[in-house]
Amino acid sequence: MDNASQPSPRASLSDYLAAERTLLAWIRTGLALMGFGFVVSRFGLFLQQLQLVRGIAPRQSYGLSLWFGTALIAVGVMLNVAAGYHHLRLVKQLNRGETSYVHPTALAVGVAFFLAMIGLAMVAYLLSIRN
Repeated sequence: MDNASQPSPRASLSDYLAAERTLLAWIRTGLALMGFGFVVSRFGLFLQQLQLVRGIAPRQSYGLSLWFGTALIAVGVMLNVAAGYHHLRLVKQLNRGETSYVHPTALAVGVAFFLAMIGLAMVAYLLSIRN
C-alpha cells in the first residue's frame, strides 16, 4: 500500500490544548519580562529619591537602569510576538496532520542567555554605584 495516498491523521484535541498552554506560558514569560523591565527602568529614580530623602544631593546619574529596563521590556515584546508566530505555525502544522514536529529550543535558550547577560550586567552596575 502507498502511504502517500492515505490522508494524514488530524491532531487530537490534546495536541491543540498543549500548544495553547505553551503559548500562554510564553506570554506569561513575556509579560513578566516587561513588568520586571519597568521596575528596573525606574530603579535609578528610586535611588535618586532615596538619596534626597537622606538629605544627600545625588552625585551621579542612574540612567543606566533605564537602558536595562528598556531592553527587558523590548525582549518581552519580541518574545510575545515570537510566541504568537510560533503558535500559529504549530496550529497550521497540526491542521495539516503533520505530526513530525521538531520543537526548536533556540528561543528558550536565547532568552535564558539574554537574561543571564542582563543579570550579570545589572550586578556589575549595582556594584559600580554602591558607596
